[in-house]
Amino acid sequence: MASNQNDAVPLHSINDNLGDDELRAVLTRLENQKDKEVFGLVCKRWLYIQSTERKKLCVRAGPHMLGRIAARFIRLRELDLSQSVSRSFYPGVTDSDLEVIATSFSCLRILNLHSCKGITDKGLAAIGSNLSSLQSLDVSYCRKITDKGLLAVAEGCRDLRTLHLAGCRFASDSLMKALSNNCRNVEELGLQGCTNITNAGLSVLVKGCRKIKHLDVNKCSSIDDIGISSVSEACSLTLKTLKLLDCYKVGDDSILSLANYCKGLETLVIGGCRNISDESMKSLAAACSGSLKKLRMDWCLNITDSSLDCILSKCRKLEVLDIGCCEEVTDAAFQQLGSENFMLGLKILKVSNCPKITIEGIKKLLKSCEYLEYLDVRSCPLITKAGCEEAGVQFPESCKINFTGNLAEPDVLH
Repeated sequence: MASNQNDAVPLHSINDNLGDDELRAVLTRLENQKDKEVFGLVCKRWLYIQSTERKKLCVRAGPHMLGRIAARFIRLRELDLSQSVSRSFYPGVTDSDLEVIATSFSCLRILNLHSCKGITDKGLAAIGSNLSSLQSLDVSYCRKITDKGLLAVAEGCRDLRTLHLAGCRFASDSLMKALSNNCRNVEELGLQGCTNITNAGLSVLVKGCRKIKHLDVNKCSSIDDIGISSVSEACSLTLKTLKLLDCYKVGDDSILSLANYCKGLETLVIGGCRNISDESMKSLAAACSGSLKKLRMDWCLNITDSSLDCILSKCRKLEVLDIGCCEEVTDAAFQQLGSENFMLGLKILKVSNCPKITIEGIKKLLKSCEYLEYLDVRSCPLITKAGCEEAGVQFPESCKINFTGNLAEPDVLH
């Protein structure tokens, strides 16, 4: 007998046809984070699946709430509890919070505690005792922590790859030794302002940690050529970024060591290193001609046209260059520029406080820098907005020119 066309067809919900594994497969194929958030709004079941699959979370919460978060986000790998330097909340993250994190987030790999000023060595000891799989830790500007807590992390978190300690003034060479002995996979180390770190600390560090790619020792005033040379030799195959801002004891021997060993260097910050001269920078330009992308050497008062001309002619991959306050640099540094066959990939150029550079030098530079996005000519007495307009200077359409300091500076070399 023919079926009745009016018979009701049973309706099935998508939840009736898809199991949890299928829904998780759908979720993993969503690349946009907003789409993943919307996924969890469909119903409680989808919210649960979205929660259990979530890998990263940024929160402001106390111990009780952190416990509930741990129960909900069971596969969380990255937790961001960082606070704003200028706007922190009271009491902020405490040692009690860290104890909950250490015992409740077993899958955690990345922990950001930047500017959490309330934590102490007690909280770090809990992290070191319980999160053995932690790979990245940022405790920058957590001013109450000392070597005691940091040593507990180094001894307990032996798979650590990234450690940021900017502003942790109590960190010392003892920590460098512990990292060398226990954390041999460290690739990124931020020690900005850790003034108790010395050459001896860097030397013992790289005896064990020979895979370092990014090292920031900005404002580490105890470091000189001995420490930097030990790093460049030990990490010659891996070092990509080295930051030495205001390390006033660093000189030509450090640069020559980098030229000899680190031919894959991509970023170098030597601002304020006033003992560095032309000859060592020429050697570096030749050695790293195929790799160097970002170079900051403001306030290097011994740098002249000779080395800058060499850098511009050899380092064709250079994208960011800061020669602010290099008072001896003149238009002659750009003498090879301007021809059709000589094009640079520079995107950001800072020549502020260079009194001998003129509009003619800028015109020649621009002929070879068609991709320039930001040009800083503040306090260059021979370069003014009116003067550029009168001379008919043609800036790239997308280029922002900072004549007076009214533009925000790109944060690429700090």
